[in-house]
Amino acid sequence: MFPKVPDQHKIGKPLVPNGLGVIYVLFTTVYLFLIYFSGIAKTSNGVSAPLTLAVCILFGGFMGLLDDWMDLKWRYKAFMPLIAVLPLIYLAIENGLRTSISLPFIGVIEFGGAYYFLVIPLIVMIVANTVNQLGGLNGLETICPAIILIGLMALSQFSNLILMLGPLILWLALAALNFNGKIFVGNIGSFAIGMTIASFAVITDLKSSLLVSILPYIFNSILILLTVFFFRKRASVSLDGKKLVSDQRWSLVTLITYRRPMTERKVVALISLLMVIFVSIGVIIELPWSLLT
Repeated sequence: MFPKVPDQHKIGKPLVPNGLGVIYVLFTTVYLFLIYFSGIAKTSNGVSAPLTLAVCILFGGFMGLLDDWMDLKWRYKAFMPLIAVLPLIYLAIENGLRTSISLPFIGVIEFGGAYYFLVIPLIVMIVANTVNQLGGLNGLETICPAIILIGLMALSQFSNLILMLGPLILWLALAALNFNGKIFVGNIGSFAIGMTIASFAVITDLKSSLLVSILPYIFNSILILLTVFFFRKRASVSLDGKKLVSDQRWSLVTLITYRRPMTERKVVALISLLMVIFVSIGVIIELPWSLLT
């Protein structure tokens, strides 16, 4: 049913079903519509958080599907998520969401109206693309987003927490299969989960936590983009027996494996641990704000 692609980091490069992220997109959309019709999540000023989130995730999945089919150039992928920003901007304006961000050592930054038309688009564009860029190893593109989502949900009120409870359980099941080399979620999965994280953070007003949590993603993207712009090369790792090794430091994965052979699972575990650390810091920073609301 699903197209199979070779697992580049396994001996013999076995074929693995790809694009299983579509299951997450379809399930989450139905789940959010059921939440909306059940009335569990309240509608404020005629704006529904479940429907807004469903629209954003559907667009993220559609964008990933296009990328899987057409291999979109980065200049298109960078700005396409901005289309999904429109329902988020409307929700933020109608619900009067906080237009400031509290940063450690800096304090509170007030953006005013620029928050709706500048900050929210930047959040969606950066998160969706950086999440998509950190992948390629079994479990990497599924476990790390799940860690961020769990951190955001830990800070959320029940009416918002319930929005992602079912989808998170399904995503964790897909992550387990992905980590064991049984499936790939594909670009449709990575873009959909990236859009989920960005949209959920905006809806729940957890910007500070999100900003700290995605720092490993941003670091990875900066390394990749600098390498492409200045050296016209792409980061890659090679299989040395049963271990991965790299002779360059052009991404987070190649930085960790630079002249240091490691198993694929160990690399994924190290990056996941790094993600846990930053998500934990983000939760601690955001916690005082969540207690006040």
